[in-house]
Parts: sequence; C-alpha cells; structure tokens
Amino acid sequence: MASSSSLTATFSLLRSNFHSPQLFSLNPIPFTLKPKVFCQPRRFLSTSIQVMASKESAENNPGLQTSLDEATKGYFLQQTMLRVKDPKVSLDFYSRVMGMSLLKRLDFEELKFTLYFLGYEDTSSAPSDPIERTTWTFGHKAVLELTHNWGTETDPDFKGYHDGNSEPRGFGHIGITVDDVHKACKRFESLGVEFVKKPADGKIKDIAFVKDPDGYWIEIFDTITIAKTTASAAV
Repeated sequence: MASSSSLTATFSLLRSNFHSPQLFSLNPIPFTLKPKVFCQPRRFLSTSIQVMASKESAENNPGLQTSLDEATKGYFLQQTMLRVKDPKVSLDFYSRVMGMSLLKRLDFEELKFTLYFLGYEDTSSAPSDPIERTTWTFGHKAVLELTHNWGTETDPDFKGYHDGNSEPRGFGHIGITVDDVHKACKRFESLGVEFVKKPADGKIKDIAFVKDPDGYWIEIFDTITIAKTTASAAV
C-alpha cells in the first residue's frame, strides 16, 4: 500500500497539472483529444433529421410553402375542363360508362358554347331553382367540365382536340378511383372502351389507362392496389 507521503505527492502533481495537456500522459492508455470527434454527433443528427423528414416536407421540396396565406383558407380544386367534339357521345360515355351524373348545364347562346358539369354527386339533393343549382354545383369538389363549341359535332373538317399525350406534350390525364381496378377494366372491355394500358401491362401493374371519345386519357385505379403499386416510390 502506498505511504501517505507518496499519495500527497501524487495529488499535488494532479492539482498542479489540472489544466495542462500533459495530464493525459499519466494515463497508461494513449489518448488524444480530437476536436472533430465532438462535431460528428452534430453532423449525424443533421443527417438523421434529413432522412427522417417525409418526402412531402418542405426540406425535400424546394419552393414549397408550408405557412399558407390565411387568405387562401376555403380554396379548393373544383373543376377540370375538357373540350369535346360531340356532347351526345361524351355525355353517354361519362354517364353510362363512368357513372357520372350531370350536375349542371350552362348555355351561352351569344358565344355559342355549352358547359356540362359532371361528377359523382347525388343530384336528388340539388336545388330545383336553376340559379341555386349553379351555386350548388360550384360548391362541389372534383367536377368535370365538358365544353362544347357549337358546330364541331357536324363539321367534317374538325380534326378534334389535342389530348396532351403526343408532341407537344402538355395535359396528361384525369384519374378516376374505382372499387376494383381489375373488375372495372373487365367491364370496360365488355363495353368496348379503348385502352391505352391494361392493369397487367407495362412495368407499373394494377393501374390502367383508357380513352374517352375525344381521346383524352383516364387513369383507372383503386385505393387498395395503388398503395402497393407505388410503395417503392413513396418512401
């Protein structure tokens, strides 16, 4: 056992060298302080936060604003407009094949065009007054607006509208959710609907694309398979 005089000498040495780098030479295991060691946890924390942030966060989407202007409260996407050649053919397709109802029709006689607003709403609850029905229609979300410029249905020189899926590309498609994409597509086949892509085609399965009478594309999917189909792209 060390004598009291040797212990006193040891404590005196420690006290005198407390603020000295040579203190660490007393440790039989070599040890060197490296300032950058203390920076690593900070970098790791920053990286972890970035990885943990969702794909939809502002950090991963430059330009995205999350502090929205109070003035935009109450805004919602109400309609998508498609120009159609023949309303008789288009109305048949969207009501008989796609199951939509006509919510409102607006005729602009001076400008010679008609607007048809279709959607998946119960029209039995629509107001009987024509003006009030317009307000009711424009209060619903995800409405399809078909625009018919009078005379295109009988014009032999009318070549139709650009569907946006050939050069120059622009508009792509609308999307409709169904109960079962495979069951719906079998029904579409039986009705003679033109397909761009069937559920089993291509690299992305369980999603289909069909064409309406004017050649516009309609994406067909269901909420069960869409999550599985896009899982690798979602995370």
